Amino acid sequence: MQDTLIFKTPGRGTQNITRQIGDVVAASKIQTGLAHVFIKHTSASLMICENADPDVRGDVERWLTANVIDGDPMYEHDMEGPDDMSGHIRSILTGMDLTLPVTDGRLNLGTWQGIYLYEHRTSAHSRQVVVTVSAAG
Repeated sequence: MQDTLIFKTPGRGTQNITRQIGDVVAASKIQTGLAHVFIKHTSASLMICENADPDVRGDVERWLTANVIDGDPMYEHDMEGPDDMSGHIRSILTGMDLTLPVTDGRLNLGTWQGIYLYEHRTSAHSRQVVVTVSAAG
């Protein structure tokens, strides 16, 4: 089973999409298998992160801000502005897909884990996330 979800982002930052991914898994009626989640963009990414304390995601953003600098003069690619190449680097570092276990018809995440869409551009965007749920065996 496969579904494409659309998310509006307000600009750079994280958005918890665990519930929406879980809804696709539940609708699949697959009890045991895998959910593959893929974002169809090169300047936004997906990550599993701590879901109880937002300071964790803030710390990730502060680290990326310090190490992947918008408008760095070493970047040649800047067709869409100073956050263009840094957005690509950020998505490469954080990843554009996840593979998650499905157990008893639900995502089998740890207690403190959530799935986040991470927008790396500073302006709002519409992002497509493809969720494919496959049965084991």
